[in-house]
This record gives sequence, C-alpha cells and structure tokens, in this order.
Amino acid sequence: MSTFEGKVALISGAARGQGREHALRLAKEGADLALIDVAEELHPGPDYPMPTEADLEATVREAEGLGARVVWRRGDVRDRALLAELVDGAASDLGGVDLVIANAGITTLGSAVEMSGEKWDEMMGINLTGAWNTVQAPLRGMIESDRGGSIVITSSTAGLIGMPGLAHYSAAKHGVVGLMKSLANELAPHGIRVNTVNPTNVGTTMILNQGTYAHFRPDLENPTKEDAEPAFMSYHLLQVPWIDVADVSNAVLWLLSDDARYVTGATLPIDCGVLAKFPN
Repeated sequence: MSTFEGKVALISGAARGQGREHALRLAKEGADLALIDVAEELHPGPDYPMPTEADLEATVREAEGLGARVVWRRGDVRDRALLAELVDGAASDLGGVDLVIANAGITTLGSAVEMSGEKWDEMMGINLTGAWNTVQAPLRGMIESDRGGSIVITSSTAGLIGMPGLAHYSAAKHGVVGLMKSLANELAPHGIRVNTVNPTNVGTTMILNQGTYAHFRPDLENPTKEDAEPAFMSYHLLQVPWIDVADVSNAVLWLLSDDARYVTGATLPIDCGVLAKFPN
C-alpha cells in the first residue's frame, strides 16, 4: 500500500515549482488531489512571469497519469468563495480533504522606504491571507470527518529571521508561522497536525530571474545566474546557492505522513545552515 493511499490533498500554487512537485510526489504515493493556482499575471505582481493555465493543466495531466483523481480550479487564493467551491468538489468527487499544503505565494523585492501600499497589500493578501483561506476552507469538513489530518504551510527562512529588502515578504512569512502555532493548539484535539516548512532559496522561477540577479549584483548592468550564485551561496553554511524543489517535497511529505505522527507546531528548516549562520 502506498504511503498516502486513500488520502486527499488540497494544494495551492500547484501549477509549477514547489506546488507541482508536491502534487506529483503525492500522486505517486497514492493520494488524490484538489489543486488550485492563479495561473495568470498579477497586478502589480512580481517581476517574474506567473504560471499559466497550461502549466496548471500540465500538473493535472501528469498527476492523473500517475493514477490520481484530481479536481482543480484556476483562481486566486484570496478568493474564499473559489476555495470553498474547490473543497466542495473534493468532498463530492473524492470523499473530502485529509491533507493540506498551503503553498501559493509570491515574492517581490523593495526597500521599506519606497514600498507602495499596493505592493504591501498584495503580499499580505496572497502569502498570509491566502494561506489562511486555503487552510480554513476544508477545516470544518476535516473535523467532522473525524479522520484527523495534517496541514503544512509554506513559510521561509525569512519567516524566522528578518531580511533586508523583504519587509513585506518576511512579515507575511512570520505571520504564517504564528498562524501555524495557533492552529496546532486549536486542532490537536481533533487529531489534526499543523506545521510549517521554512526553506532557504529554492531553484524555481521565483528566485531564478533577472530581477533577483540584479538585486544581488547591483554592481553589474545585466547580471546572469552565474554572476549571482556567489551571493546566493553567501547565505549558507553548506556550499550550494539554492536547493531543489525535491528537497522541500521530501520535508513536506514527511510532515504529512504517519512517520511524523507526533510532530505538530513545528517549523522545519530546509535551509543549508542559514539559521545557524544568522541566528535570531
């Protein structure tokens, strides 16, 4: 029997990157899936391209090819009604949600002095309120099913320490850690565990883009990924510039699994030593 046979996982930000990897790994392990991603450009939005509907459809096709039953919606995690619709679909078609990965998020860079209110509000809306919406939507059903469950919220090393140029991102990622701790206390009597993963830089479009390279290498006119690698690496004790999506999925699937059945209220760094190098 596969690790997640008979389980249904709700995953936000599933079109590409970490979310796609989580979805496909869970599908391989027998889970059925409820997937959501905005899959369109945002305004003001980040400096890198957002995933497309074709990206989301590709995740769905690959998951179904691995044997998973999938319900999915294209839309914004700030839309509570859409998340409720997705959860209703998971209940009617798949039997209800057992596992939640609140993964959807964006990152943008900017000084606190120059940051617009619109940029701040977008970050809080997607990375914090969107995580809350994703987690809350299936909660009543999870409690009423009396099957227990596991919730993992994607935070960041920036959710445990402060980083310059990321005041809004760091605040949102600190916020989901606080949310996780409160929910872990509230949901433990129902057998529902709640944790965060706190990765360092992950090798996805979110950081591998021209805007981020320029932030790390302002001394160069058009820095390349190779130009920026030493700056990324300078955060770490281990000599790598970023980790792979699979490294995050390894941690997420462990937290979701019965191997972590007594782990709740925890922040799990996958950080190459960032927190040891730059402690609180």
